[in-house]
Amino acid sequence: MARRAGALVGVGLACAGLVTVTAAEAAAETIVIDGYTQTVVESSGTPVLCPANQVLLGQSHSGDENGSTTYYCGLLLIDGQMAQVSAPTWSTDQRESNSFFTAPADQVLVGRQHTGDENGSTRYATATLSAWGRTVELASYRWTPAQRESGSYAKAGDYEVMVGRQHSGDETGQTRYQFARIAD
Repeated sequence: MARRAGALVGVGLACAGLVTVTAAEAAAETIVIDGYTQTVVESSGTPVLCPANQVLLGQSHSGDENGSTTYYCGLLLIDGQMAQVSAPTWSTDQRESNSFFTAPADQVLVGRQHTGDENGSTRYATATLSAWGRTVELASYRWTPAQRESGSYAKAGDYEVMVGRQHSGDETGQTRYQFARIAD
């Protein structure tokens, strides 16, 4: 906790122009900080985007298409610098009841939009990360075990971000989430 607090103070001072932190001086570590959370009615068609420089860390859903979906965003500190997130690119629509989406290599999810029931459309927003003037690479991609959509919850583990999602059927169908680790 002390390292996290020190890193946050260092980033805050650097952002305020009170201290200059070089890559050589920063500790070689990644810190994921919980950030913005938004809950919407799944079927509403409301596009959800993480705020500037935040990425999706997880998602949960309760009930049918009129139930609530919650999106969990977060900030990344990489070697003492807040990661920069590019402008989002939206995917094409796909039918939710047979949806499968993974972000392109070394890209992360930053948003999602769903309209209607399981026959409605879903699309995803992706972005790239950069820190210290370099693109952040991802590794150790993994899928969660399948779970019933109507009571689903998944959140990234240590040093991870959300990069994909798969769903089949209606709210009683199965959903899996894909996460990837920030490469060292």
